[in-house]
Amino acid sequence: MKTIPAILLIELAVAFHSPCSFAEANPQAQVTTKKDFLVIYRPGPGWLKGKPLAEQPLREHGKYMLSLYAKGSMKMAGPLTDDAGGAVVLAVESEAEATDIVRDDPAVKSGIFVYEMHPWELKPWDKYIKNN
Repeated sequence: MKTIPAILLIELAVAFHSPCSFAEANPQAQVTTKKDFLVIYRPGPGWLKGKPLAEQPLREHGKYMLSLYAKGSMKMAGPLTDDAGGAVVLAVESEAEATDIVRDDPAVKSGIFVYEMHPWELKPWDKYIKNN
């Protein structure tokens, strides 16, 4: 049977009973709370008139959305099925970050989309069902 070295036990005891938190002792490990934002995209001045959403030049927009999803900045997104645009839910640290993300979207830069953005509080509906 292996024994735990005394110095390791002391270090663990100090870490768990220290008045400073783990996050304070390890700034890289600080947990940030992300905020959710709902972005609604609507046809802009660059929208090809008379063309449905599927025929708009949105390849770069799609790549951009995929990159946001891969980074964890985007929770979900998709087109509105009435060809009126699309919607995205961003999970980021600040409204400024959300604004920067949307302004950097190739479809916004090219004018295919204009947008409106709102801070959004997603409710934990599963939790409410379980408590009823």
